Amino acid sequence: MTHQNRIYVGYDQREDIAWQVCRHSLMRHTNAPVSIDPLKQNVLRELGLYTRPYDVTASTEFSLTRFLTPHLASSEGWSMFVDCDFLFTRDIGDIFKNLDHTKAVYVVQHDYVPTNAIKMDGKAQSIYPRKNWSSLMLFNGSNPFVQRLTPDVVNRATPSFLHRFEWVPDELIGALDLEWNFLEGEYMLPAEPPAGIHFTNGGPWFPNWQDVAYADLWREEEALYLQAEQRRSQLMALRL
Repeated sequence: MTHQNRIYVGYDQREDIAWQVCRHSLMRHTNAPVSIDPLKQNVLRELGLYTRPYDVTASTEFSLTRFLTPHLASSEGWSMFVDCDFLFTRDIGDIFKNLDHTKAVYVVQHDYVPTNAIKMDGKAQSIYPRKNWSSLMLFNGSNPFVQRLTPDVVNRATPSFLHRFEWVPDELIGALDLEWNFLEGEYMLPAEPPAGIHFTNGGPWFPNWQDVAYADLWREEEALYLQAEQRRSQLMALRL
């Protein structure tokens, strides 16, 4: 039986179109069996999986819910979390290839200081160790350290414990190539578009971030998504 890669995308009500375009770019390029689901905080609360107090200072609704990914995947295979402000230009199946199963988690191990003090829709930019490591993570569901990321731990642990990967020994953190989590506005542009473009400071779905690099690619993907939705709506109307 072919294993289905399970992917969870962070969802924020303010960025519904970002989630839709991210998902569309994942689906459009993949040749592998894949399931893609949004991590909606309100749904996780209704299910009793997320019980932390509401945090008005959090930059997104999925700041901490992302660490529920392996619990939700409920698999001994690999599962993936990614922020919604990504655009993918290559088959996400490639990221699951040749992983070292002795590792607990894989991330792009960024080492940078943000160039912008303000991000997205006016939120202050936080600076902390291992920033943006958790914006794209591959979890090894068979690893004991990953299995300890239960809802109880995610609901009680400090944000720094989770985001700085204090829950796993450093030697069990694998390194992904930078192109899978390329921080737009933080790195020199490569000759070709990266596999995973991360609009970490803000993307073209925000009024103040229209002129960022690769905005044209995001808008092209948005247009394809809207066309697909229009066709789907037309087909639904014909069936009524």
